[in-house]
Amino acid sequence: MKLIIQIPCYNEVDTLGETVRDLPRAIEGIDEIEYLVIDDGSRDGTARLAHELGVHHVLRNVVNLGLARTFARGIDYALGAGADIIVNTDGDNQYAGEDIAALVQPIVEGRAEVVIGDRQTSSVADFSQSKKFLQRIGSTIVRGFSGVQVPDAVSGFRAISRDAAMQINIVSSFSYTIEMLIQVGKKGVAYDSVPVRTNPKTRDSRLFKSVFRFIERSGTTTLRMYAMYQPLRVFSLIGVLIALVGSVPLARFLYFYLFVSGEGKIQSLVIGSALLTAGTVTFVLGILADLLGRNRQLMEMTLERVRRIELGLREHDTRRSISIMQQESQRENDAKGIDSETTDRAD
Repeated sequence: MKLIIQIPCYNEVDTLGETVRDLPRAIEGIDEIEYLVIDDGSRDGTARLAHELGVHHVLRNVVNLGLARTFARGIDYALGAGADIIVNTDGDNQYAGEDIAALVQPIVEGRAEVVIGDRQTSSVADFSQSKKFLQRIGSTIVRGFSGVQVPDAVSGFRAISRDAAMQINIVSSFSYTIEMLIQVGKKGVAYDSVPVRTNPKTRDSRLFKSVFRFIERSGTTTLRMYAMYQPLRVFSLIGVLIALVGSVPLARFLYFYLFVSGEGKIQSLVIGSALLTAGTVTFVLGILADLLGRNRQLMEMTLERVRRIELGLREHDTRRSISIMQQESQRENDAKGIDSETTDRAD
């Protein structure tokens, strides 16, 4: 079983060395461990340092693509490199590399396909009280939308099996953590969570410039991904809310028309009718979006099969190349043996 530990990096020359040194060299149940650094357009020589540290695989984005796209690129590369398990960690050495053994254990034992590291944020000294509060609220919201009951929903320290990685398609450009959990929940992927430790803080987060910016980006990502996988529910709820608001002026019109003057309030009739029409149209849009969502699911199934076929062909070509090299080597050895026998006879 092969494990590839991927490290998305952006200007991490000051911390990458410590991160790599902290990674495990051997884990029970794992035959091979390799490291993968994905340099997201760094300008400080992060990729060069990764080569100097002896990292097995180094990818580099020419420009900064963002954490989500860099994570997705690493997953695709790791699958092509034959990974049976992929672990994602941070280049700032936030997570304790020693805990990777515990993180992959549920996958090794066949109990889960995705494992999320629980940082136990309530006890992290580097987190302020406001950040701990926001982490709790954010994790609760993500659990509600995704249906994945893990304590630390936004933790980036996670292990993914080969089969699960083939099913996950990251389309967000901000963060993969929320989108991935929603897909895990909606696709019925087996998951687990294990407690992990964190190292002392080395720098501020580069994912967001302020707490409010993080809340805004995370919120929109959550709503967008949930609407992508549950469009009928989202549009139906919006349609019902619009219709309920529209029923208020309509009730006012009917009250005045039937019980007061016999004429009613024409403005209320117009506004109420318009809102009820908008609510109905929104519901119909939800049905159309749900049909498109079904087509998207078929496309994802097709993409997964294509990915499996491509990886199968790569493995076949690799095995074929190794076989050819072994045959050529054997022929060379045989030729040397024949030459040696000929020389001995001549003597």
